[in-house]
This record gives sequence, C-alpha cells and structure tokens, in this order.
Amino acid sequence: MERRYSSYTVEELRKEMANLKEKVQKAEQLGNISEYEILERKLQMAAAYLVNPADFKKGDKYELAKDPGHQFQITYINGVFAWGHRINLLGQHLEQEEAVPLSILGDKIEG
Repeated sequence: MERRYSSYTVEELRKEMANLKEKVQKAEQLGNISEYEILERKLQMAAAYLVNPADFKKGDKYELAKDPGHQFQITYINGVFAWGHRINLLGQHLEQEEAVPLSILGDKIEG
C-alpha cells in the first residue's frame, strides 16, 4: 500500500524527490510525455510538503513556475495547496478558482 506524502519525514521526501527526478528524466529522454507529466505532478506534490504554508499570505501574488505567462493570486491556503486565481499577461483574473501546490509558486510579486 502506498503512503501519503503527508506521512513522510523530510528525509523520506527528499529521497522520493530524487527518485522521481530520475524517473522524470528517463521519461523525457524516452519521449513518454504522459508518464513525464504524471511524474512531474508527483514531484510537485512531494515538494509541496517541504514548503512552509505560513510563508504565503492571502491576497499575495506569485509567479508560477514553468508558466511565465501567468501569475497566481492567493485567496486562501488549505494544507499544502494555495487556492486562488491565475492572472494573465494583460492583468485579467481568470474566473475559475483553482488549487495549486505551494511548490509551484515562484517569487512573490511586489506591488
């Protein structure tokens, strides 16, 4: 039975992330896009458990890792997920609220 990342120790998370990074690289080299995407998501989730949710605040805007065309504004934090809205290059908030792992939030945008 597979364990949840929330029950892993920090060291176990780091080992899991190293293992996943290796698998991501292999999937990319083999051109297996669907496996690559799945493993990349797992890697993001494992990394989210190494992030301190207290470092993020409601209303703050952040860059999105691997998505340079969008920013993310936090509505609220629930566990290792930030709920909120994407903001496009034109400064328009997308209507649909979504949850993203804290690990994909990049630098905070001031102003």
